[in-house]
Amino acid sequence: MNQPDTAPQTRPNTTPTPSGAGTTPEEAPMSQTVHTEITVAGMTCGHCSAAVTEELTALPGVTDVAVDLHPGEDSPITITSEAPLDRAAVDAAITEAGYTLR
Repeated sequence: MNQPDTAPQTRPNTTPTPSGAGTTPEEAPMSQTVHTEITVAGMTCGHCSAAVTEELTALPGVTDVAVDLHPGEDSPITITSEAPLDRAAVDAAITEAGYTLR
């Protein structure tokens, strides 16, 4: 059976980060924030959400994880990171938590 493409969707959000006093936005170095949208199946409660959050925040560069829990249904998750995430690493983290990446 053919499965739809389930690659995480990423959206870069570049914002200036001042490096010192007196710098203007044009002179300040830029840091990149990437938002990766995924969908996870099998979560039913806050403990499930916490397990997934713990595994995802352990990935290098991840700064935030926001789970929109839909008990018994597919739950959307937004991962904020400093760089694009490796799909295999995200899948492994979800699997380690005991759930399925859609």
